[in-house]
Amino acid sequence: MPSTAPYGSWKSPLLAERAVAAGIGLGDVSFDGDSILWQESRPAEKGRNVIMRRGADGTLQELNPAPFNARSRVHEYGGRAYLMDRGVLFFSHFADQRLYRVDPGQAPRPITPESLALRYADLCADARRGLLWGVREDHRAGGEPRNCLVALQAQGDAEGGRIVAEGHDFCAAPRLSPDGTQLAWLSWNHPDMPWDGCELWLAELDASGGLHGTRRVAGSRDEAVQQPLWSPDGRLHFISDRSGWWNLYRWGEQGAEALCPMDAEFGQPMWNFGLATCGFSSARQLVCSFVRGAVSQLAVLDTVSKTLRMLDTPFSSIGNLAVSGHRVLFTGASPLQAASVCLLHLDDGRIKTLRRGSTLDADPDYSSVPEAIEFPTAGGLTAHAFFYPPRNREFRAPAGEKPPLLVMSHGGPTSMAANAYRAGVQYWTSRGIAVLDVNYGGSSGFGRAYRQRLDGQWGVVDVMDCIHGAQYLVERGDVDGRRLIIRGGSAGGYTALSALAFHDSFACGASLYGVGDLQTLAQDTHKFESRYLDRLVGPWPEARELYRARSPLYHLDGLRRPLILLQGAEDKVVPPEQSRRMHAALKAKGVPVAYLEFEGEQHGFRDLKNIVRALEAEAFFYARVFGFTLADPAEPVAIDNL
Repeated sequence: MPSTAPYGSWKSPLLAERAVAAGIGLGDVSFDGDSILWQESRPAEKGRNVIMRRGADGTLQELNPAPFNARSRVHEYGGRAYLMDRGVLFFSHFADQRLYRVDPGQAPRPITPESLALRYADLCADARRGLLWGVREDHRAGGEPRNCLVALQAQGDAEGGRIVAEGHDFCAAPRLSPDGTQLAWLSWNHPDMPWDGCELWLAELDASGGLHGTRRVAGSRDEAVQQPLWSPDGRLHFISDRSGWWNLYRWGEQGAEALCPMDAEFGQPMWNFGLATCGFSSARQLVCSFVRGAVSQLAVLDTVSKTLRMLDTPFSSIGNLAVSGHRVLFTGASPLQAASVCLLHLDDGRIKTLRRGSTLDADPDYSSVPEAIEFPTAGGLTAHAFFYPPRNREFRAPAGEKPPLLVMSHGGPTSMAANAYRAGVQYWTSRGIAVLDVNYGGSSGFGRAYRQRLDGQWGVVDVMDCIHGAQYLVERGDVDGRRLIIRGGSAGGYTALSALAFHDSFACGASLYGVGDLQTLAQDTHKFESRYLDRLVGPWPEARELYRARSPLYHLDGLRRPLILLQGAEDKVVPPEQSRRMHAALKAKGVPVAYLEFEGEQHGFRDLKNIVRALEAEAFFYARVFGFTLADPAEPVAIDNL
């Protein structure tokens, strides 16, 4: 029989250190001949990014030995920091941002100049010309960096690349046609983000790699194009949201041809380079993943008959995807399986897990399976979320007690809460704390109109959706309305701070590297997001007063509930000064507040010991606020004014 204990005090087998140490980040999958590659982010190595290769015989090899860290800082968020072509590896090393080349049996050697001011990402090989096409971000002139498309000599380029396309604020995804005669790429300009408006460009290439006949073939300020992709027979494909949904298109003499019109998202927000949700297995067979209601599915599209054949998989969340013949490589997760690198064989549907994202097995007796809910919200609209009730076979709550609810607001804010196992959610539910993971208006996965709900309304729509989602569960009788918590990281931290500063619905909250001052964010953040708020809030500096009105830091009179702030000391996206100012102001005001700052961490925590410390500090904070006793000891955190 289960023991009776208050919610929040249940003893869980999922200790913070065990949960974090067991997990690694997985992504950027690819093929190179018979080799299979992916990238791992390892908390146990302070977040070092390692490129792994699985040979045809199943042997595993780490391609960038320590201390090499395959991570690009272009746009600060990077992505697709490596490329392997016919056994030769190229990667960006985080410490110096130089490109390195690794020939078989050789040590990594730099092929770009020794300059921290030059950064590279999103490489594409051109073996015929001995070139690498890629994105370069140049900080040498000071001020806003210069982003352009470059051609690099693959053996070594002392000049750091020859500029072949510039004139736009941003560029991405250079993709060479199979015969090497054409190059496609993406570009966009301030104040748009790539999911607001993005253009697809096409040019002819001469023998030396010069571009001719450059022309825009799709995209505008009101159309977000992504993922240029060539079929094996040389036809250009791409994803566009011109219909209101990110759907698949083919470019031809008659313009853009829709291949599979659906109210579904075949694309995702392009936060990182190398986004890939589709790939060709043959000239007419396109393997693709798409999202409906924040749940992923995998399918094969016949681009001639335009028929879609669903593939049977156990996954509800599918990430990166690569295709080589009958083999499909992707990251997949489900409510009871953490993200793993998986290989699917199209000929027989067989799926093999190559690398698990966690060494822990998700025990159904301790793992909460989410319920997808829709709930009414402001303006007569409907919003979406995943609800995770407490789950631990060894415990039950005293009669009549209802659990605290932890409302999670995802980052971005243009992002999505997925239906996938996350130890960071199960850590709470296995201790008796319910979780609501909210896909507020502005989230991806529900079409362009849903994303645009946040235009001009950041800090309003997202906050109200979190409040209404919590109240929906209170009214349904699932949770304790007196013990509602809101927490989030980055943009989700801003939502949490705004909810606490402007409303009284939540009893306490947590902000992880969250935005407290929109004005500072608009003035001090990196180039990629420096005009993000023009659409989310209003044009800067014309809307200066609105920025101040929406900034929690200037409205602390309304923030009377306990708050814990967790911050990286080297954060360039949300500078730590914002959290420091928030902490000092609340401390002086007499509000219960805790502050932890982690040396060496940037935007998002990567070091195992810091992730563990942050998680345990948050649990300790909630236990003190609500008066329950944690079953496992946690290092105390100083809470001022409590």
